[in-house]
Amino acid sequence: MSQPGLREVEHEITVSAPAAAVYRLIAEVQNWPRIFPPTIYVDHVEQGEGEERIRIWATANGEAKNWTSRRTLDAEQLRITFRQEVSAPPIASMGGTWIIESLSADESRVRLLHDYRAIDDDAESLAWIDEAVDRNSRSELAALKQNVEAAHAAEDLTFSFEDTVQINGSAKDVFDFVNEAGEWPERLPHVATVRFSEPSPGLQELEMDTRAKDGSVHTTKSYRVTFPHDKIAYKQVTLPALMTLHTGYWTFAPNDQGVAASSQHTVTINTENITRILGADATVEDAKKYVQSALSTNSRATLGHAKDYAERKAA
Repeated sequence: MSQPGLREVEHEITVSAPAAAVYRLIAEVQNWPRIFPPTIYVDHVEQGEGEERIRIWATANGEAKNWTSRRTLDAEQLRITFRQEVSAPPIASMGGTWIIESLSADESRVRLLHDYRAIDDDAESLAWIDEAVDRNSRSELAALKQNVEAAHAAEDLTFSFEDTVQINGSAKDVFDFVNEAGEWPERLPHVATVRFSEPSPGLQELEMDTRAKDGSVHTTKSYRVTFPHDKIAYKQVTLPALMTLHTGYWTFAPNDQGVAASSQHTVTINTENITRILGADATVEDAKKYVQSALSTNSRATLGHAKDYAERKAA
């Protein structure tokens, strides 16, 4: 019997992929920002045999939230249970189960179960959670289906790269430069305008207009998660025309010479726009080179200005 105020809901979808492959995709949380649209970033807090604690940053109804969950993984039964340790208001508690059922050798059913309560069992808050869970569950399952079924095709469209600059300064100063994105229009020539906010400490929303090498201006929006003074992870949610995915992170690693500052990108090419942007003869490889050049140019410019900033402070 359900407890008063406890909501239990279930969503499901059929996927044209083997059940074991679907299970692995859900189990590997480091890929979630690529697979699930609401997810910004996930990292492991603890890992053990069949048990783990993970931190998740995700959007819900357009608002960025974060929480820590415990998961139990059962590869034999193809089940993953999860429970939020401390939920973000207005959620009082949240948990559930992924259940993957084999329908045939190349088709499976994915069931996503949730149970949750609102703080003080507030009706308005519960309605907000209902909407968020329904929207995110449908989005997650649709994205899961799309990404599993298109895994082979998308493999050739997704790539990663990294740029690193050695800086004779402190990791804190370099981190501060990248972290203080609200100052970028004054600090970075390729940034025209910025709309920056930090709804909660370490969780940022960054929308900016940047100038490309050809003089055109592009608007992008990202959510960022910061780990002073080591790392800033991000996911773009408003993307340029040639990308369907852009995630990445900045890292600041102290060494004997100061700090190695790096910018890593993972990108999936939007094949539908290659011809419109690059011309009728352009290939996927041309698009990859174009995107990598554009992103590396901006990243290296940012790292170059961060280097100047940190080395001036260290002088």
